[in-house]
Amino acid sequence: MSAFSALPGAVTEGDVVLHFGDPIREQRRLIAGTAAAPLGDRAVIEVAGDDRLSWLDSITSQSVARLVAGDSTELLILDPQGRVEHAAGVFEDGSSVWLIADAADAESLATWLQRMVFRSRVTVTARPELDLIGFFSSGDAEAVMRELALSPNGTQLVWADPWAAVQLGGHQYSNVERHPSVEYDWRVAVVDADAAASIADRMEDAGMDVAGVLATEALRIAAWRPRWAREVDERSLPHESDWIRSAVHLSKGCYRGQETVAKVHNLGHPPRRLAALHLDGSDDVLPEPGDAVFAADDEVGHVTSVAQHHEDGPIALAILSRRAPIGDLIVKSRGVDVAAAQQVIVPADAGATADIPRLTRLSRRPAGQDPRSA
Repeated sequence: MSAFSALPGAVTEGDVVLHFGDPIREQRRLIAGTAAAPLGDRAVIEVAGDDRLSWLDSITSQSVARLVAGDSTELLILDPQGRVEHAAGVFEDGSSVWLIADAADAESLATWLQRMVFRSRVTVTARPELDLIGFFSSGDAEAVMRELALSPNGTQLVWADPWAAVQLGGHQYSNVERHPSVEYDWRVAVVDADAAASIADRMEDAGMDVAGVLATEALRIAAWRPRWAREVDERSLPHESDWIRSAVHLSKGCYRGQETVAKVHNLGHPPRRLAALHLDGSDDVLPEPGDAVFAADDEVGHVTSVAQHHEDGPIALAILSRRAPIGDLIVKSRGVDVAAAQQVIVPADAGATADIPRLTRLSRRPAGQDPRSA
């Protein structure tokens, strides 16, 4: 991402451009489709070979066996107990599957996939030399991105985030009238280093903006979109963050962790739930991921993601206990109690979707009734 890091006003942290001087303006420009963001916090893995789709279908949560060139989706890799281990965006170009993962997870994801190949006609290759550029499909930025995106097999590598709608085979637990994801038309283009430099020059010449990850994160949080690097820990089930809506196919064949996914969805409830928090900004303290969330004196969860949003002000996502009360909460951050208005994303009664008839027990028959006459 050196082409973007060298632009005027770039504030960086390692390989990641945080912002270019005004994260709030950058959010607005991204939404308008007149800005793009280098995603130094993401990485690319290429899966090639004749068996790539059937193989991925057999080991992940998503139904990918029938993808055709140009299709985008998302998958999770679960452990035997159904907990999330890895997550990736999926783009099929007709000859390869391109996986887009959080940078901190990419190496371990590629290693795990390589270990699972066995006799399948599949090769798994990390592609650290490639860059990723994020944008919204609502304006001029898309034309620039699609012109310069790689197309090694004749199909431009532009992944469309499936979070914008419930995917085939998925299920949404959130019961809001209008889900904030409906306007989250997020795209990610895969480019090489030369194209990244050209994008930076082209956008500057056209009067378009570049944006940092502070802006992209704020828009992700506002859309309630979970991310491996933030919402996932060693206990995470996909139900807890409503991730079944985009990354899990409930009626596909067996895969590791599928039994737990089915049991929780059909018969049980996830032990935790994702909530959106609208934070009080009067103390000028913005909580950090990991800060504890309280209801009165009881700790009920922790913050996973936080940002300053261009319209909503300070916002956050938090993983809470299923039994956490509905209503206002407190986030304790650096010795300050930050008031937080809670908006439920995953309800406490999520799951238990199977319509199973209840059988009358003998103990519930009217007193004096002979069981043989029932």
